[in-house]
Amino acid sequence: MEGDGAIMNRVYTAVTKQENGWWIGWIEEVPGVNCQERTHEQLLETLKA
Repeated sequence: MEGDGAIMNRVYTAVTKQENGWWIGWIEEVPGVNCQERTHEQLLETLKA
């Protein structure tokens, strides 16, 4: 089956907080998706991947 080239964008809620020098975050709508990074920018990039 071939697609028509349409792109579907979904919106997710990322929850982030800083704790003990690390940024931690997770995606509210997807259980089990969580990350830990040294900077907020790195955390957001990791959550998007």
